Amino acid sequence: MHIVAQLTGAIIVVVAALFPIVNPLGSAPVFLSLTRGYPLDLREKLIFRITVNSFLLLMISMLIGTHVLRFFGISIPVVQVAGGLIVAVTGWRVISEKEGDPKPQAVSPTTIYQQAFYPLTLPVTVGPGSISVAITLGANQAWHISSWPVLVSAIVGPLIVALSVYICYRSADRLERILGPVGLSVFLRLSAFIVICIGVQITWNGVAALVHGL
Repeated sequence: MHIVAQLTGAIIVVVAALFPIVNPLGSAPVFLSLTRGYPLDLREKLIFRITVNSFLLLMISMLIGTHVLRFFGISIPVVQVAGGLIVAVTGWRVISEKEGDPKPQAVSPTTIYQQAFYPLTLPVTVGPGSISVAITLGANQAWHISSWPVLVSAIVGPLIVALSVYICYRSADRLERILGPVGLSVFLRLSAFIVICIGVQITWNGVAALVHGL
């Protein structure tokens, strides 16, 4: 019973830390804007790829993220600065898009697989903030055999978050039907503005950490 409680608690900690940062509800409109005009079947394949990529990225960041950064001599603040700029640029791309801009009507599977990781998984879905939180969670845990509940939480926690991404992205079409063209346009602009703010905040946090470390 104690082990079950420990395992449940570890999973809840991971999900509670990652879900607000990943924010699949806020990312869904941005995903919808970047894939507008894609055929339904190809979009569903794209959502599945994003879900798998998000799960793997979060899980790997938790398990070996600190070791990878240490190997390349990269600090988390540097990841925040670089990633925050990418997030801000992605948001700016959406907010500056004109209503009359042409949308792709025919997309090959090759193009979908290329977009599935960048930019739709990284940084739209799992950005530098999510990665830094996942790395921090992993760094604060002792990964050894006796802590197997923590190890399981590093798999189950990201899996739950990735499934929430799948559900929200699959529901993006319904959001478009409910809001209508005008409402969707307003909602997309607001979501893109929030994405820009998040990118600037992540960059600022990284710069502040770098300055503080000097």
